[in-house]
Amino acid sequence: MGLFSKQNKEVFTNPLNLDNPIMVQVLGICSALAVTAQLKPAVVMGLAVTVITAFANVIISIIRKTIPNRIRIIVQLVVVAALVTIVSQILKAFAYDVSVQLSVYVGLIITNCILMGRLEAFAMMNKPWPSFLDGVGNGLGYALILVIVGACREFFGRGSLFGFSIIPQSFYDFGYMNNGMMSMPAMALILCGAIIWVHRAYFYKEK
Repeated sequence: MGLFSKQNKEVFTNPLNLDNPIMVQVLGICSALAVTAQLKPAVVMGLAVTVITAFANVIISIIRKTIPNRIRIIVQLVVVAALVTIVSQILKAFAYDVSVQLSVYVGLIITNCILMGRLEAFAMMNKPWPSFLDGVGNGLGYALILVIVGACREFFGRGSLFGFSIIPQSFYDFGYMNNGMMSMPAMALILCGAIIWVHRAYFYKEK
């Protein structure tokens, strides 16, 4: 099987759309609500989950035949915890302000449903390369929703993106006001629900 065979391409692309972990599997919702008040932490969280999922998949795939079945979950958690610790330390060293914004949520990647689900359902049964593609695809599918929700919440709630003001001051002079509700976690839930509704309405029309 080639590195970029049709099957491998589907493993990578399906989580971006037809099998998206948030839109279709409805996993990872908690962190999607917690870190999307602004775009920057949403992007960093999405990239962190992508990197951790990809490399955790590869490691578990490599050692899958040597893991006793009774302790496989423990081994998966140890691998994920080690990767999360590394990513957390890198964020503190090079993006401290973002690491403070993400707070405990980076550590909670260890229990992310998407990550543990891919390790158990895919990496334990497939070779390293497809597992890597599956991890990257699911991580990017997760990050895509975080970016969309984070961009909407920051733009309408703060009038900015990545901390830079987008809405001209003249709009505010004419009476425009930012939507303070966008900073509330409830709006993240509503936006995620709207995205899921639109996606399913488009791709799962009844014949």
